[in-house]
Amino acid sequence: MLLLSAPPDHHTPLEDALAFLTGTGLVALSVQFLQGSGLITGQIAGLSLVFSYWGGQAFGLVFFLLNLPFYVFAIARMGWKFTLKTFAAVALLSVISEAMGHLVQIELSHPGLAAFLAGITAGTGLLVLFRHGATLGGIGIMALYIQDRLGIRAGLIQLGFDALVFLLAAFLFPAATVLWSLIGAVLLNVIITMNHRRDRYVAR
Repeated sequence: MLLLSAPPDHHTPLEDALAFLTGTGLVALSVQFLQGSGLITGQIAGLSLVFSYWGGQAFGLVFFLLNLPFYVFAIARMGWKFTLKTFAAVALLSVISEAMGHLVQIELSHPGLAAFLAGITAGTGLLVLFRHGATLGGIGIMALYIQDRLGIRAGLIQLGFDALVFLLAAFLFPAATVLWSLIGAVLLNVIITMNHRRDRYVAR
């Protein structure tokens, strides 16, 4: 019964498992849209893409490694349950994104379409994970903590960090690539800012 029913403000383990598959699957799909057009995004995923393009390393491996230091903060400030859920989501995204890289090939005729599709799929995927008590690590951990403690929207915090990522990208990529990537990242964070509010959704 624990797998099928829970209080209104909690999720069952089955609901969490399906949400993790849905959320990470959507974000992994967004990575394919970005890689298919040579675009990047913000947050730790954006840094991972920058390093994977620049150094030729696999996105999943770089993404997993860059997230490791943030777990110390998560354990201290957010608790073990949140940290373990986030670790599971990061590991699952790393595996799914690598699998998709071998099984899926996406070619889009315009980078603007790639930015749009990546923004809405990643934004929706992150929303699903947020609402089940997890993030994809990195700045997302700190953004949720600050939102819960200070009331500053997580999407706005992430957008501020993204500005630093795109500042770095401006030195490494053509201006058009950075511009379209930035549009996709803004769309992602607007989706999160508009839809992720504790006063509207309280289940964990």
